[in-house]
Amino acid sequence: MYVVRIEHAVPEYQAWKEAFDGDPLGRSASGVRGYRIMRPVSDPGRVMIDLEFDDLERAEAMVTRLRELWTRVTVAVDPQAEITEVTDTGRY
Repeated sequence: MYVVRIEHAVPEYQAWKEAFDGDPLGRSASGVRGYRIMRPVSDPGRVMIDLEFDDLERAEAMVTRLRELWTRVTVAVDPQAEITEVTDTGRY
């Protein structure tokens, strides 16, 4: 599995969340299998989003589309994205 990890500041979380929920890039149709949104307890004005993919090519295509989207939005400040590969998981 591949994960696109996105991090950025959000001037107003609720406005950002509404934009995220609007799904402007069609996450499901783009190959996203699941997502997780996190906010640091010490800095709730930032978000981290994990988008899960089955294949690398679709993850790379999403990063390209995200970077284009970010040129047109104001709800995300200084967004960064990185593709990671899940190599091991566990639960306790």
